[in-house]
Amino acid sequence: MPRVAQITVNGTPRPIDADPDIPLLTVLRDHLSLTGAKYGCGEGQCGACTVLLDGQSVRSCITSVRAAAGKQITTIEGIHHPLQDAFIEEGAMQCGYCTSGMIVSGVALLNKTPHPSRDEIVHHMNGNICRCGTYPRIVAAIQKAAQSHA
Repeated sequence: MPRVAQITVNGTPRPIDADPDIPLLTVLRDHLSLTGAKYGCGEGQCGACTVLLDGQSVRSCITSVRAAAGKQITTIEGIHHPLQDAFIEEGAMQCGYCTSGMIVSGVALLNKTPHPSRDEIVHHMNGNICRCGTYPRIVAAIQKAAQSHA
């Protein structure tokens, strides 16, 4: 079976020896020790595993390594964005399990729409699940990060 030779993660080409059909999440966590993306549902429904693939948010648990090859993969470890500070300032996390996926999704939104409305934020973040229910603080954090780019 063909194996993928390398993927580019956080701007760095990374050699891997993996079946190209395994989930990107498995390679990130188990092969590259990048554990920011979390395994949640394994079905692309909760958003805990969200990464950027060529700037678009994707669920790495249902994205194959083959689909990611040749593209720029950005994990939470490669993101430095005002949204991270806004999450802390707004208290937008409790247990923290969803936080990396929420931030990655929020960054994707802000990169596409620098000053989103509340409705645009809610629509875009739909599908990122926070079991602690901090949704109002997550929205406030995204709004605050958007204002910092004003």
